[in-house]
Amino acid sequence: MKTIRNTPILGFAAFSGTGKTTLLEQIIPKLTQAGLKLGVLKHAHHNFDIDQQGKDSYRLRKAGATQMYISSRYRHAMISETPNEEATFEELLEQFDHKNLDMILIEGFKSQSFPKIELRRQALDNPWMHPNDDNIIAVATDIDTEKELSKGFNAALPQFDINDLDAIASFIIQTVAPSKQSNADASAAAQCCDTLSPAFLSVEQGIERILNAVSPLTQSTTVTIDHALHHVLAQDIVSSINVPQHTNSAMDGYAIRDQDVALESFKLVGEVMAGQSYPSELNAGEAVKIMTGAPVPSNGTTVIMREQSDTFEKDGQHFVTFNSALVKAGQNVRLAGEDLTIGQAVFSQGQKIGAAEMGMIASLGINECAVIRKLKVAIFSTGDEVQHPSQPQQQNCIYDSNRYALMGLLSQLNCEIIDLGILEDDHLAIEHAVSKAAVSADMVLTTGGVSVGDADYIKDVLEQNGNIDFWRINMRPGRPLAFGTIGDTPFFGLPGNPVATMVSFINFVRPAIHKMQGESNWQPTKLRAIASEALRSRHGRTEFTRGIYQLNEFGQLVVSSTGKQGSGILRSMSEANCLIEIDPLYAKVEPGELVTIIPLNI
Repeated sequence: MKTIRNTPILGFAAFSGTGKTTLLEQIIPKLTQAGLKLGVLKHAHHNFDIDQQGKDSYRLRKAGATQMYISSRYRHAMISETPNEEATFEELLEQFDHKNLDMILIEGFKSQSFPKIELRRQALDNPWMHPNDDNIIAVATDIDTEKELSKGFNAALPQFDINDLDAIASFIIQTVAPSKQSNADASAAAQCCDTLSPAFLSVEQGIERILNAVSPLTQSTTVTIDHALHHVLAQDIVSSINVPQHTNSAMDGYAIRDQDVALESFKLVGEVMAGQSYPSELNAGEAVKIMTGAPVPSNGTTVIMREQSDTFEKDGQHFVTFNSALVKAGQNVRLAGEDLTIGQAVFSQGQKIGAAEMGMIASLGINECAVIRKLKVAIFSTGDEVQHPSQPQQQNCIYDSNRYALMGLLSQLNCEIIDLGILEDDHLAIEHAVSKAAVSADMVLTTGGVSVGDADYIKDVLEQNGNIDFWRINMRPGRPLAFGTIGDTPFFGLPGNPVATMVSFINFVRPAIHKMQGESNWQPTKLRAIASEALRSRHGRTEFTRGIYQLNEFGQLVVSSTGKQGSGILRSMSEANCLIEIDPLYAKVEPGELVTIIPLNI
């Protein structure tokens, strides 16, 4: 089982020769003296060996052990061989015993997305890193930064003398561990702490944690087939009839006995239309004219196509002839129960009912089926600045778009929506609404109030009334996410920007809804398409770009962006028919490269 990780992490970004290791070596004692329990993760660009040649553990590892655990009274270590593929940043972080750590310091891994302090020395003529890395939260340098403003230096970042170790250590302590300080300092540190803790999660880790935390509904209800669309079956559908009910003709033609296939002419003794039947067996040399779907005579299990026949009349009797070389016994006949037999399972519990399933169930003579009841989802928006679209727009206010976007997304998923409207920034009002929603709904959704530095009451209410984690998801747009439970009810706090709200819903809320609805083995639809233009990305972070995919003249899927990708540009979402998912391994996507797309209309 993977470690549940909420340990703050902090890295040091610098060019080679700046002295990262030396600074760490000097900073660590100051942090441990302040009571912090530290982990350190260092990336080496060269091969290394921490074991001594000739020692037992070295000999056993060299003999072929891919994992070597060595322990003594004072320390223990796992040495893992990774000859084929280097361990990922996330895999390495999971190796730490997080419950016994206050924070992890990182040296290296500068392409990964996590909070960092930039180190720069005047003696080294290097450029600033923070203009191209928005994960840098502070700067330590011996350069006169006032002279660097024209070179892109961001004066808004906290900055320290790189040789003032006490100041750097104090910043880390205040930022990461306010509980280690006096009460007077704790309030000032709260916002900084939110910058680093909890540490970034990948999109996959966020989805995994959410799916592990939610459970399928167990209550079912009965619906008629005409109201079954998009519901999930609570019980198996079993056929009580044979499909087809009778052995019948697969086409318009003439039915004869199998043993007569060598004959060339037959006496016509009757005609069978769909919905009728021939009342007796055929005698030798007899045929009946038959329509598609009509039951064949009990011993007439060969049908010849009408196009392969000729009819004539003799002595007042009607006859039909065939080319016997084209006739094979048993041809053009559908056997009773060929599609389904009595007692055969048709659809299993957990199957979502679509149009084809509705038709199939009805073809079995079943008018009602047991389904999982609709998932009840409570939604509300918060903020004094948010107003209903029916009102004249007030100064400094915005119309509530997120709630309506969520209504549309939830309706597509066949949820029952409990709309709690807009809640003002009032602690008691929000607390009452959240508590009430958690009792009446199966899931609660809010938007806004989960970003770094938010002063919204929603955070306080959630922390006091539920078991909520505030996460930083390593993605764009939609980095902030709150998830947890209020009582036993799952809660999602989505980001406030309109596009970020929808992207976060698609990635995190939708999978949870499918699981809670009881839909078995659901996976999002993802396709591969050729990028028709260069797409923005950043190594170490999952990018979701709004896109338009289509078939080119060669029948290939191609995709382009909708243009500007700001997380507040809702129009770009309405113009898009897909999300372009760019993997964290890509630093950029060039035209002609393959990318993953998530269709929005499926």
